[in-house]
Amino acid sequence: MSPRKLSRKQCIWLSFAFVFGLSLAVGAVVGVTRPAIAAPQASPSTQESGYAGSQSCATCHEEIVDVWQSTRHAHAFSSPIFQRDWSEIGSDVACLECHTTGWDQASGGYVEEGVTCESCHGPFQPGHPNTPMSVTPDAELCATCHKTTTDEWKASVHSHAGIQCESCHNPHSQTPKAETVTALCTNCHKERGDSFTHGTHANAGLECSNCHMYTSPRTDDPIEGLVPTGHTFSVGSDACIGCHQDTVHTRDEIVKLTGEVQELENADLETLQKTVGEQEQTIASLETRSTVRLYTGLAQGAIVGLGIGVAVAWVVSKGLKVVPEEEDEQEKDQS
Repeated sequence: MSPRKLSRKQCIWLSFAFVFGLSLAVGAVVGVTRPAIAAPQASPSTQESGYAGSQSCATCHEEIVDVWQSTRHAHAFSSPIFQRDWSEIGSDVACLECHTTGWDQASGGYVEEGVTCESCHGPFQPGHPNTPMSVTPDAELCATCHKTTTDEWKASVHSHAGIQCESCHNPHSQTPKAETVTALCTNCHKERGDSFTHGTHANAGLECSNCHMYTSPRTDDPIEGLVPTGHTFSVGSDACIGCHQDTVHTRDEIVKLTGEVQELENADLETLQKTVGEQEQTIASLETRSTVRLYTGLAQGAIVGLGIGVAVAWVVSKGLKVVPEEEDEQEKDQS
């Protein structure tokens, strides 16, 4: 019995089915081998590690946990931005020290995703609530993960005045301890706040942080993935240029031209004549180059136009029917 021959249509469908099945198999393998977001490797249980988990805290501190659940701390691990960047660097487990709770360097596992209550308060105390779960509101605790920001703060006047992170930030909601940033700043800087709120910048909708915490856009990768956050609170020229770029460039041009005018005023006649001669030569050179470019462009256009014209004429001539003179005269006589 001879083997049955497949039609062309059947071959196409079989090829499609094979490719589709192969894609499913590859996807399944990749899905199994890729580290799952919600399933850490070698993660110790909460009982063994001493951690109780954020949901355990919510039993008594429901309001605080509800506020925390919408913060960046809560989504420090599940954030699409972190997952993308983490994948690009090969899923380095060292990142989990700050993006998870209860990370164990030896095993590479962790207890809970994100920065939870026990990241700052420490593992659950068996005697709680009689035994307090206290946390020191100290910048060094925040520096465990926010190193770049803490280094900036140490160089600021705030640091030397004893103003800690918690003086401005609510640790649970991670929002300023005031309705707006400007209101937070003017809580201490009252005189400057009064003059600012009635000024041009405030009328334009700017706040203190727009200038005092300005950070330049980065095109390179920051050290250890930690970008500057402007916690030195100092205003540099970049902050002004960020909005007043045209004004700054105009100012620089005015300064430059003013200097040139002063140089010409102080120059003698011979120097002025030399300068005029150099400028005339430059102008003549530019005019010559412009003329050459003009005629070159005209010549190129003429050549291209001639070529196109010949091609069109040839195509048209192929489609025309030549009528002999005799036939033409006969048609006239008949008419």
